[in-house]
Amino acid sequence: MELISQHTKKIMEGCKERARDAGLRFDNETLEYIVTNRDMIELSPKVMIPTLYDYWVQDVEVLKEKGRYELYPGNPYETVINTRPAISFYNDNNPDWLNVMIFYHVLAHIDFFQNNTFFRHTWDFDLTGRALADKRLIAKLRSEKGRWVDYVIEFSRGVDNLVGYFDELSRLHRSSQADCSRRLDYYLDVFLQQVKKVKINQYVKEIERFNDCRRKYGERGESTFFADTAVKYPEFEALFEKSSRVAKGRNRDLLQFLMDHSEFLNKEENKWMKMVMEVVRKTSIYFQPQIRTKIMNEGWASYWHEKLYMQDERIRGHEIEFARAHAGVTAMPRVGMNPYALGMRLFYFIEEMADKGKLSYDFERLLDIKQREKYDRNVGAGLKTIFDLRENFCDFMFVNTFVDQDFVDKNKLFVADRRMNQERMTWEIYVKSRKAEDYRQMVLDSLYHPPWIELDQESSAGKTLKLIHRFEGKPLVSEYIANTMLGIEFLWGGPVQLETSEVDAETPAEVGSGAPAFWTPPQPGAPGPAGALKWRRVLYEMKDRQLSRVVVAPFTT
Repeated sequence: MELISQHTKKIMEGCKERARDAGLRFDNETLEYIVTNRDMIELSPKVMIPTLYDYWVQDVEVLKEKGRYELYPGNPYETVINTRPAISFYNDNNPDWLNVMIFYHVLAHIDFFQNNTFFRHTWDFDLTGRALADKRLIAKLRSEKGRWVDYVIEFSRGVDNLVGYFDELSRLHRSSQADCSRRLDYYLDVFLQQVKKVKINQYVKEIERFNDCRRKYGERGESTFFADTAVKYPEFEALFEKSSRVAKGRNRDLLQFLMDHSEFLNKEENKWMKMVMEVVRKTSIYFQPQIRTKIMNEGWASYWHEKLYMQDERIRGHEIEFARAHAGVTAMPRVGMNPYALGMRLFYFIEEMADKGKLSYDFERLLDIKQREKYDRNVGAGLKTIFDLRENFCDFMFVNTFVDQDFVDKNKLFVADRRMNQERMTWEIYVKSRKAEDYRQMVLDSLYHPPWIELDQESSAGKTLKLIHRFEGKPLVSEYIANTMLGIEFLWGGPVQLETSEVDAETPAEVGSGAPAFWTPPQPGAPGPAGALKWRRVLYEMKDRQLSRVVVAPFTT
């Protein structure tokens, strides 16, 4: 691995000038390295961070990728990581014309990292420096504690998807003098909508009343607003205080809770484990936004590498090669999903819609397909709109807002499924739906969404830690429950309970019959009774490294 040559660096600096002229914003300093395919394989398990702490799983991944490369050799173009300065890696056999395309792609990634709100917590420090310090710390602990360090890493990584990522963002985005306090959030989001269930016109009037108080009384506006609220709703303060106590008791960051409250970890001889857990936790939080913005991030980079490359005079004579490489990255598959292709097409679609003024209520009211096609108010707000989206949206918001029927029809998208051909005894792929809501749901189902696990301290008895899985339509992966709870029991130092939902083992026809039966849910496309899935709440308990399971209550959906 070595730095790129001065000739290639000059190409990169030229790309930076053109990218900034187009509106992209990023730091001046960047580092670019030339790497071989072997380097790529060895760095990939470490998320391309050379200084990341060592762990045995990384060695396994390297061996697996080496075996795959022997069967299916390929040359990845680049990888860029969100550090200060941003570091990118390039394959050692890329020609200059390809590097121009790749540099634009990388610069758009850097622009996204350094301007998207969901990366806010990564802007203030250099991950590579922190990772190096963490690596040295873990190496030192390994020399003292031996294999127990790897046990703690493994147990911590088993629940590192339950870190308080959004709590971290909230802390950064809300200062002590923020315009919207927790009291106001509770009043508008919970009290009025869920407790009082006021009508929309009343809700809007309350917002207007708050704004009037701010305009008239400035810094004292909020206190004046709630003084009047106390007269109208005398029960509000008591409910707000109660909600604050409940919120503190329901910390969703499991690793942080264990470090703060575990008697086992807070013993003097075990405090070193908390340092290891904090390394795992901080690393997980750092990479959370990259998982949650995959479609937007790759779509944004693909959008700009195409747009800027076609305007760059340095690539004349290589248009055909570019078209072939670009199509290989951004082609939309007929079955499945390509995040590069979907994200790029969504940005182009939104830009066109905003330019024509179609992101408006007047356009949404139109039902006639011809009028919708001809609608053009020539607003010209497309570029500003996509830059605003780049700053404020994540994948869920992006897909849920803009994947509509117009987008699906324009790109001829559909949801595919499979069914068994009884005559030939083979699976057939068929078009299941061309509706936007079905395609949107397919994409949303593919997004990263960790389980919603709450800590129920009120229900915990003695030294028992109780976890509640808030069921959202997807069960936990049962094969991982035992090992994960074993790790939590070790870190907690006592019994651990987990309440979750599982598919009822009985068939609907045999429920209540007393006859034991085991039922396997039908495969996609296979015939089966509508609404056949039945769920029930079960309680797992890990005590003295033994797992038990009991049915708590039926829970159907």
